[in-house]
Amino acid sequence: MSTDPDRSLKLAGASNFRDLGGYTGADARPVRWRRLFRSDHLAALTPQDAEVFTSLGVTRVFDFRGRDERAAVPYELPGVAQHPLPIEPTVVQRMKDLLDAGKAVTPAHTVELMQETYRAFVHDNAARFAALFQHLLDSDAPLVFHCTAGKDRTGFAAALILLALDVPRDVVMQDYLLTNDLYRMPALPDARAPREVLHVLWRVQQEFLDAALHAVDADYGGVQPYLSRALGVGEAERAQLKRWYLQHD
Repeated sequence: MSTDPDRSLKLAGASNFRDLGGYTGADARPVRWRRLFRSDHLAALTPQDAEVFTSLGVTRVFDFRGRDERAAVPYELPGVAQHPLPIEPTVVQRMKDLLDAGKAVTPAHTVELMQETYRAFVHDNAARFAALFQHLLDSDAPLVFHCTAGKDRTGFAAALILLALDVPRDVVMQDYLLTNDLYRMPALPDARAPREVLHVLWRVQQEFLDAALHAVDADYGGVQPYLSRALGVGEAERAQLKRWYLQHD
């Protein structure tokens, strides 16, 4: 019988809050539990959620939300340092522009927009992901990284971390797709976009993360060269990540 802790923390106010522990990385060593957490935003935690959060010993949080997102839904957590790593949600603005122009937005077009967004993560937002890795290398204290829904910006960050630890790509994809099982889409009574379009926007598809990883492969020759050249995570840094975030015998 497995003694591993639950991956999903089942928080009422952050449905996509989950642990990256347990996945098998380099040298068949699993990722340490209760060190690396990914989540949707943390502004809606209930008092009971806050107790669970405190019990995890998290002292640092990394927030990928854009400036307006943070301002609209701020939060404070006692004893926890917040580090903004803003990546503006461009796909939402592009959708709004299309709707304002009276253009029809289809699910297929939305998938294309999402893929473009993920490709932009690779190049346009590399500095933000590099900053996250620098914090990972500064300390192995428990941390959470998140955006609004914890699925796109957060999903790419989680994929990079797991790939840096040599977790197989198919397993990384499985973790990425867990959002569809866990995340509760917010109520949007005044949404102008068709429901089938919102279904694309508020969920994840393999095609989204694949778009980013294919860009990494095509433009850098693979994940390891990308980590090294774009994010400053070379062989020595990856060795340090493995010492801190993989279990030892």
